[in-house]
Amino acid sequence: MKFAEFHPGQVIEAGPYVLGEEEILAFATRYDPQWFHTDPDAAAEGLFGGLIASGWQTCAIAMRLVADAALAGSESFASPGLRYVKWPNPVRPGDALRLRAEVLSARRSDSKKTLGILEWQWVLFNQHDAVVLDLVATSLFRLNDH
Repeated sequence: MKFAEFHPGQVIEAGPYVLGEEEILAFATRYDPQWFHTDPDAAAEGLFGGLIASGWQTCAIAMRLVADAALAGSESFASPGLRYVKWPNPVRPGDALRLRAEVLSARRSDSKKTLGILEWQWVLFNQHDAVVLDLVATSLFRLNDH
């Protein structure tokens, strides 16, 4: 989508993305090697009663869904960051994740007219409609017109 296609209140949906145990283990082993992400037997005895995905992997899945559904072919080039990120419920092997992204604001920069600034909330749900990720991101777009 092009920056001009985004508007406040707009909702973009994507998914599902089904996350398997092998993918959870591979990501966690490489990037977040905590026992509740990498050891199914130990995780079964832990607070969550089983293996859970890293929150950072959950963010990466949301990014993939957003990239495919909204940013492919756009003028997006960077992000200065997130207002917040929350993981209210764990992601488990076999979960089917779907994204709901809502545009909060879309505006041109006051100082750089060729810069579009998009603020949007991404919420990722599992197959039971439980929220597993909630964040607000800012995305920057390079605009050629004025």
